[in-house]
Amino acid sequence: MFSKKKDAVGIDIGSSSVKLVELKETKRGYQLKNFGVAPLTAEAIVDGAIMDSGAIADAISSLITNLKVKVKDVVASVSGHSVIIKKINLPIMTDDELAESIQWEAEQFIPFDINDVNLDFQIMTGSASEEQGQMEVLLVAVKKDMINDYITLFNQVGLTPVVVDVDSFAIENMFEVNYQIEEGEVITLINIGASMMNINILKSGVSAFTRDISMGGNQFTEELQKQFSVSYEDAETLKLGEDIAGISRADVDNIMRRVSDSVANEIQRSLNFFAATSATDQITRIYVCGGCSKVNGFTDTLEDKVGIPVEFLNPFNNITVNERYFDPDYIREIAPLAAVGVGLALRRARDK
Repeated sequence: MFSKKKDAVGIDIGSSSVKLVELKETKRGYQLKNFGVAPLTAEAIVDGAIMDSGAIADAISSLITNLKVKVKDVVASVSGHSVIIKKINLPIMTDDELAESIQWEAEQFIPFDINDVNLDFQIMTGSASEEQGQMEVLLVAVKKDMINDYITLFNQVGLTPVVVDVDSFAIENMFEVNYQIEEGEVITLINIGASMMNINILKSGVSAFTRDISMGGNQFTEELQKQFSVSYEDAETLKLGEDIAGISRADVDNIMRRVSDSVANEIQRSLNFFAATSATDQITRIYVCGGCSKVNGFTDTLEDKVGIPVEFLNPFNNITVNERYFDPDYIREIAPLAAVGVGLALRRARDK
């Protein structure tokens, strides 16, 4: 009962790269022990689903070997259309009673065959509905096929998955360790990867709204490919701010601004939906992370569009990073990509 929880590494499998994070828990908090990124081939992951397990397994194996990781327990996360997150109101009951009835209750809210999903739930305390004899329950359902694919992948490289989280909640865990949020304050966490965007709105530190959107950095790359008739690699080069002979930087910047505006519009639609359902809650700040958040001018475009202050989310804000082992300039540069991985690395086997 009082035994120490085993260490675990967080492995974030994104659509363009695999990120591995290992944290050491000390009396003063958390310390970064290991961090690495391995690129993935295009479409190795599509909408959170594994398409090329061999390429992903190779990327994970290279990270484990190069970083000399000894820990075998791993925490991973999923997102996309195979993941359903809903808040539902049910009659007040105990955890045990809900565990017995959750499958039947969930069947009314899940758009998949209930036998094809793994379910989990969390009773949300302190909700206004308790006065009416109701309780608010956070329900998460993930297709079993997706979970099984991830388990098979990790077993293939000699790792044992002990927790499978959701990207949005991994970001939330990371935020709790690194930032303070005031009672009643409403903030938005946005993780923008290559092909997926996770939005999580927190009120008083508790998730009030989540949404996954199939949009991200690939929109920029694809538009650059189309407009300039260049390869994927050249489009990525242009996206990252480097020049290619014969292509005007001004023309590239115009395309980047246009796509940034499109992504910002999609975010604004989600925030407007939240505002329509929570009229008394005002979002005071937006934090962004993920590779696409680094696109030049994107944060300014988003801030202008939504009229809310936007800043980068630093997953190492309250985590000790020893400069003898990690180049501080590299950590600052790569930090936006590490947010989900840090959130996962905070988890351990037997966590609730």
